[in-house]
Amino acid sequence: MRAGGAVMISRFGSAALLIEPVPAAASAPAALEAVMALHTRLVDSAPGGVIALVPAARTVLVKLDPRALSLAAAQSWIEQTLAAPTASSRRAGPVVELDIRYDGPDLADTAQLLGVSDEELIARHSGVEWTVAFTGFAPGFGYLVAEDWPFDVPRLASPRTRVPTGAVGLAAGFAGAYPRATPGGWRLIGTTSAQLFDPDAASPALLAPGARVRFTPTRPASTPAGPASTVAPADELSEPSTFRRTIPQSGPLRRKRDGSVGRDAAPGPAPAVRVEASGLIATVQDLGRPDAAALGVSPSGALDRGALRTANRLVGNRESAAGIEIAMGGFRAMALADTWIAVTGAWGPMTVGGHPLDHGAPRLWRAGEELHLDWFTAGARAYFALRGGVAAPIMLDSRATDTLAGLGPAALAAGDEITLATETAGPVPPVDLAPWSPPGDEIEVQVHVGPRDAWFAASALPTLFESVWVVDAATDRVGMRLQGPALERVGAREVPSEGMVTGAIQVPPSGSPTILLADGPVTGGYPVIATVDAADLDLLGQARPGTRIRFGHARSH
Repeated sequence: MRAGGAVMISRFGSAALLIEPVPAAASAPAALEAVMALHTRLVDSAPGGVIALVPAARTVLVKLDPRALSLAAAQSWIEQTLAAPTASSRRAGPVVELDIRYDGPDLADTAQLLGVSDEELIARHSGVEWTVAFTGFAPGFGYLVAEDWPFDVPRLASPRTRVPTGAVGLAAGFAGAYPRATPGGWRLIGTTSAQLFDPDAASPALLAPGARVRFTPTRPASTPAGPASTVAPADELSEPSTFRRTIPQSGPLRRKRDGSVGRDAAPGPAPAVRVEASGLIATVQDLGRPDAAALGVSPSGALDRGALRTANRLVGNRESAAGIEIAMGGFRAMALADTWIAVTGAWGPMTVGGHPLDHGAPRLWRAGEELHLDWFTAGARAYFALRGGVAAPIMLDSRATDTLAGLGPAALAAGDEITLATETAGPVPPVDLAPWSPPGDEIEVQVHVGPRDAWFAASALPTLFESVWVVDAATDRVGMRLQGPALERVGAREVPSEGMVTGAIQVPPSGSPTILLADGPVTGGYPVIATVDAADLDLLGQARPGTRIRFGHARSH
């Protein structure tokens, strides 16, 4: 950690810096004002190699492409930006008007809690101009602040398991609107019909940092809200878990009046694969969305990027082509047309047409043959590449399934049909030798200490590096929970929401660490004691429940 005047600049893993523009003792409003001003200055002066700038409650996260901009060069740019004179603290952003019906189930209870009438709460909420301070939690979810908003609203004691799309809520000193149905603990006071996030739009997030927001009631403020005890209604546009769709969509899928599904456009190329069984979970993955963090979108993509790249090279694809990530095995599919395939990553019994399939070698898969990847005996995730790649819809320059945000195609299920893309790079290469070995049941990953190691007792770092950690069964694409000794924290305070990176080792009050993976949230509120080096993230992609993990000190570069 290094100080630039009152500003603290901390390393966050191998490809990010975390900036705190004010001392820890500064008030929350002062910190947020400083963050918004700094974010504007950094956006205006950002050099090539800056992937994303993620403002939060008290910090700005700078994510880098270290091949184009080193950490040292990035820190120099930040310090020069801070030292340069400024004409104004920040620019006024565009104005966004959101329609709102004040029909939220918590309106009356929230007004009573704040000591005002329903009508006064509505008048105050709709009578101020809000500003998007930062985004996070979900793609397009903006944290709104207003100078004239006087209330500090406590979250619900028991969060809802599902908040509907368009719900408008209050929490702490913020207002916000939910772009999609998710769990949430904010107090809901209304509903907007605005489309808050559209991955196909030139500017996907309607509420981007710096935008000014005005809430416009669509019916008189005196209209009574529903009872506070009612659960928010289900989003009628949501997709039931039993609904599956063909991948890719040749036109937008629409639910008909009779409940069936149809397409707006004529059918495209014939599907090449039909899924017979998906196993534990199988998703479409490519190299992800690394530059979308400022929109509240996680990087997603293959957890073992090296294995996906290898599988694509084996069938003559571009390394970035989409393939199928299969967790723990149990996957079966039928070829509907001849195509070349390869499987890399995890190991286990694999057959095509009843004959053994070599791991890490290309194979011509004939129409009518069944592919069977049995339960894996080593490693956690296999990567199934098909020549041309999977032609799933592209969202924010990626076909990847994001299991937390709900972007990309749904997880595969029996009956899904897959059409191939045209992302080839050359012919299928001749391969006589497959020099691959199974993933081990013990791995060592290198980590960079910080940025929040000062929040822990002196014993925490030695415990982190000297212990053998075991991957818990509660592990998915969002995060990997570890079993082992508790990492003791200093005090009971929590970190105000701040930007996160893949590989961040968060430690909740229980002391049990969790490593954020590719679908992890863009912002988080638990302190990060250390961060896995980017070069070792692929190792985590093959760590299955029971795998033993040791941490080592990463070399600075």
